[in-house]
Amino acid sequence: MRLLSFVAFALLIIMASSVEVMAQCAMCRATVEASIVDGQTTIASGLNTGILYLLIMPYLLIGTIAFFWYKNSKRNAQKNQARSYNQW
Repeated sequence: MRLLSFVAFALLIIMASSVEVMAQCAMCRATVEASIVDGQTTIASGLNTGILYLLIMPYLLIGTIAFFWYKNSKRNAQKNQARSYNQW
């Protein structure tokens, strides 16, 4: 418990003292900057779409697994309840 408190306090201190930075993949930034022609960026919109696609996939996967897990546990609970009624 003492170690957990120390780790939580250390993380709080680190997060409070961090400096705001703007980080970006160097290759992505170079690609976007090179693709700007007359203020139009077609590659940038494609990169944004790709980033959103990559962002949503883990949430969809975890959500699907959680849905089927919930559905299966509910079905098992109903079976167990029916068995307990049949025993009496």
